[in-house]
Amino acid sequence: MLVLACVPFLIQRSVTASTCTQDDLTPQEKRGKQIYVIGGGSESNDILAYVGDSSIEVPGSALPCAGCHGLSGKGKPESGVIPSDLTWEALTKPYGVTHPNGRKHPPYTVRALELAITRGLDPAGNKLLAVMPRYQMSSTDLADLIAYLKRIGETKERGVADDAINIGVIVPAAGPLSSLGEAVKATTSALFAEVNKEGGIYNRKINLKFVETSESKEATAKNVRRFIEDQQIFAMASAFTAGAESEVSSLMNELQVPLVGPLTLKPEIGHPLNRYVFYLVSGLDDQARALVNYFARNSNDLKNGAVILLPEGGSFETVVNALVDQCRRVGCGSMEKASYVREPFDGAALALSISRLNRNAVFFLGSNSEALSLFKEAAKLQWVPTLYFPGGLGANDVYDAPPVFNNKLVISLPSSPSDQSAQAIQEFRGVAAQYNLPKNHVASQLMAYSAAKILVEGLKQSGKDLSAANLIAALERLNEFRTGLIPPVTYGPNRRLGSRGAYVVVVDLDKKTLVQAGSWIKVE
Repeated sequence: MLVLACVPFLIQRSVTASTCTQDDLTPQEKRGKQIYVIGGGSESNDILAYVGDSSIEVPGSALPCAGCHGLSGKGKPESGVIPSDLTWEALTKPYGVTHPNGRKHPPYTVRALELAITRGLDPAGNKLLAVMPRYQMSSTDLADLIAYLKRIGETKERGVADDAINIGVIVPAAGPLSSLGEAVKATTSALFAEVNKEGGIYNRKINLKFVETSESKEATAKNVRRFIEDQQIFAMASAFTAGAESEVSSLMNELQVPLVGPLTLKPEIGHPLNRYVFYLVSGLDDQARALVNYFARNSNDLKNGAVILLPEGGSFETVVNALVDQCRRVGCGSMEKASYVREPFDGAALALSISRLNRNAVFFLGSNSEALSLFKEAAKLQWVPTLYFPGGLGANDVYDAPPVFNNKLVISLPSSPSDQSAQAIQEFRGVAAQYNLPKNHVASQLMAYSAAKILVEGLKQSGKDLSAANLIAALERLNEFRTGLIPPVTYGPNRRLGSRGAYVVVVDLDKKTLVQAGSWIKVE
C-alpha cells in the first residue's frame, strides 16, 4: 500500500473545474494519466519505485499511483492506511493540509510535488509514510504526470457509465465481404448478449455498437474516428482492419482506445509498440517464418535453397523479408525471388520458367486459382516441387491439385482443431444454435468469439475502477489464457501478439484431408 503516491500542486483557477471526458485531456495529460494509472509512460522502462527504509526496487508498474489513490484520486483506505485525497478541492486549501496522523504541510508547489514523488518528502520537509514509494523517472515522464495531476478528478472515462460499457466493432461494408461482416456481427452480438444475461461486468451491461469500413483506408479511419467520438466507445473487439491496419492502429493509439483481436493477416507488432492494439494469432509474416522452420527441418535439399514466387504489384514485401530473414537465421540456403504478371495469368509459361531454376521448394504467395493452374502445368512438365503456402489455400482448390502433388503441398495455419477443447466447442455450438449464427465464415467467427472472450476477461480483471489504462494492464497480465478455440494467448508490456507461431499441415490428396505435421512451431 502506498500513500500520497501522487499529489497535484496548488494552482489558482478562476472557475471551478467541471467533469469532462477523456477526449478533453491534452496529449501530455493523457500520457500523465497513463503513468498515474499503470506506472508506465513514454519512457516507461525508466520508471522505478523504491519502497520502505531498505529502498526495495520494483518496476513503477508494480506500484502505480492509482493502486491506492484510485482513478478518482480520493484514495482507497486499506489495512488501516488512509491514502491522501488527491482531488483538487482537497489539496488546494490555502492554509495547507493536516493529515490524520497530525502531519501538517502547506500547499504543494511544482517543486514540492517533484520532491514528494521522487524523494518522499512533503512541502514542509516531513518524510511521507514508509509505504509511500519514491519514484525514479525521466523529466519528461515527471512533467507528463504533473500535468495530469492538475486535472485528476475532473475527467471520466469515455464510454464507461455506472451501468454500461460501450464496445465497438468494425465490420466490412456491403460488397464481397458483407457476409463475413454479418457473421462477425452476429457472433459478437451473441457473446455479449450472454455476458449481459449473466449481469454484465460488475453490473455494467455491454452496449455493442457497429461501424462499417469504407471505400478506402483513409475513409475507413475517418468513419471509425467519428464513430468512436460520437458513440463514446470505450474499447473495441473483433474489428475488421484488413487493408487499413496502419490507419486504424494509429487511431487507436491517438484516441487511447484498446482494441482486442483485429481481424487481419498483417499484425503490426514492430517498434515502436502500439500499446492499445492486442492481436490474437500470427499473421502471414510469422506463418511464413514457421514454414521456413519446417522446411529447414524436413528438406533433404537445403543447400539448393528455395524460390519465393509472388505476383507483381502485390503487398508482400514484409512476407518476403520474413522468409529471407528466417532462412538466414536457420541456415536453409538461399531464397531466390521470382515474380509473375497476374493479368493475364499464364500458368504454363510460369511453370516452365520456374522449373528451369532447378529448385525443389517453392514458397507461393499468389491466389488459389493461380496456385491450381501452376499445379496442373507443373505436373505436365513432370516438375513436382514441394510448394509452401503461408496462410493456407481454399480447401476446394487444394484438393483439385494433380495426384502427383500428394504430400507435396505444405500449408501454415495460425490455429488448429487441436487447440479446441470439447467444452469450448460445446459452448460455441450452443450459442450458435441459440442465436442462429450463420453457417459460413466459421473460422472468422471463432476468431471473433475468442477476441470477445479475451476482452471480457480483461474487463473482469480490470476491476470496478475501469479505465483504458487499467484494461491494458489487465490484458498485459494474461498468460497462456485459453479460450478453448484458438492457441493460448500471452501478452505483456512488450508483447502484443497473443500467440506467435503456426501449425504446419500437409495435404493428403488421396484422402482429401489436411494432416498436421508435428506440433506447434514457435516463432521468436
